[in-house]
Amino acid sequence: MTADYDDFAEAYAAENDGSLMNAHYERPAALALAGDVAGRRILDAGCGSGPLFAALRDNGAVVSGFDQSAGMVEQARRRLGEDADLRVADLAEPLPFPDHGFDDVVASLVLHYLRDWGPTLHELHRVLKPGGRLIASVNHPMMVNLTHRHEGPRPDYFAAYTWTDEFPMRGRLARMTFWNKPLHAMTDAFTAAGFRISALHEPRPTAAARELFPDDFAILDTFPSFLFFVLEAG
Repeated sequence: MTADYDDFAEAYAAENDGSLMNAHYERPAALALAGDVAGRRILDAGCGSGPLFAALRDNGAVVSGFDQSAGMVEQARRRLGEDADLRVADLAEPLPFPDHGFDDVVASLVLHYLRDWGPTLHELHRVLKPGGRLIASVNHPMMVNLTHRHEGPRPDYFAAYTWTDEFPMRGRLARMTFWNKPLHAMTDAFTAAGFRISALHEPRPTAAARELFPDDFAILDTFPSFLFFVLEAG
């Protein structure tokens, strides 16, 4: 995944800033679930080019971020400034942060890149204060099933498998590979890592998206693409 994101980091950063899926769907939902973050220490896990980091910081949070892709971290540094606490780190490996250092962790559309969520969730639990929150968004498992229905035999909803999609980005084609998980496998992984599920959310796009993206708004407004969890560290 690192090499791919390094290859199209600049195009991804530009696309992410104003796209339907990110700017008018995923990011507003994540910020709404985070609520009042003034004074809270937040870790942006898989921060990409930093738009969520920037929004949380603008809302008064003290934010740190990391991403596996050095190219994406460079884009984030250009956005956020040289004094931003940004690091290159792998979500699947031990994290370079102390125990209980954060009030919240946000994991925006990153867990679905991992086959095994267990070690990652235990690390995120470790860096959270007791009672801290993990706010995570992932591909909705029903969205994945619907997408593949038009590409051949429908896959087994309950199976763990990879699937690859291609996204046009500013004249470039980005290929991304994800791991499918049924909902119960997600919730089992959260509870096994010591989290309690306090909210599950299936958002709709912003009202402004109706006029900005008239061709794509309807399906996103009637069928979920992403699934959000708010989890409390026990």
